[in-house]
Amino acid sequence: MAAWWDNLVSKFILNFITDNRWRYLWVGLGNTLKMTLGALVFGIVVGAVIAVVRTTWDKNNEEMRPGPARAILKFFNGLFRIYVTVIRGVPVVVQVMIFYYIIFASSTNGVLIGTLSFGVNSSAYVSEVIRSGIMSIDKGQFEAGRSLGFNYVQTMWNIILPQAIKNVLPALGNEFITLLKETSVAGYVGVMDLTKGGDIIRGRTYSAFMPLIAVALIYLVMVVILERLLGIFEKKLRSSDH
Repeated sequence: MAAWWDNLVSKFILNFITDNRWRYLWVGLGNTLKMTLGALVFGIVVGAVIAVVRTTWDKNNEEMRPGPARAILKFFNGLFRIYVTVIRGVPVVVQVMIFYYIIFASSTNGVLIGTLSFGVNSSAYVSEVIRSGIMSIDKGQFEAGRSLGFNYVQTMWNIILPQAIKNVLPALGNEFITLLKETSVAGYVGVMDLTKGGDIIRGRTYSAFMPLIAVALIYLVMVVILERLLGIFEKKLRSSDH
């Protein structure tokens, strides 16, 4: 028993204490959080815009008169449909490599490139989630907003979107958790994320168990915390209905 414990302690020291190797995990965790939060904001903003444009077309295209406004809306609806199809159809790791090695080949800021690529990927999925939420809102809500004197944009912003977000919050929460875990592929282009940090330690010590288990546990803790925060937020939204 003592020999087993001593071996465990020696491996812990080798993997995390010697040469301050724990710093690889610390730096990687920081970069993972930066990419996740940045991509989250990007995904929500762009995804919401795409969702609003597409639902506006779906709900109003038959009633709109021919003219510049209808033509512009039709153009962006088609463009966003292609965008969503392409982004959802290409694996995220391939998208990251395209951003890193082709689009931003001259840049050395891997974290920023990772943030943009994950944000673009997330926006396609978020747009479909929000779009489904908007489409689920009864048409009478739009009519109620217009009867109060709101224009279409004000009705969407003040009445429709808050209800849609509330309805799709669990699905959005799952997308955020998926986004957090998807950032683990950033190491494919040399970005020092949490997974890459653990792999560097493994490469230095030739010991895979401890660094990889440490990475897995850190991801697990972050996901549990995120689930708890989303649960609290969801309860507050439900309580606001009463």
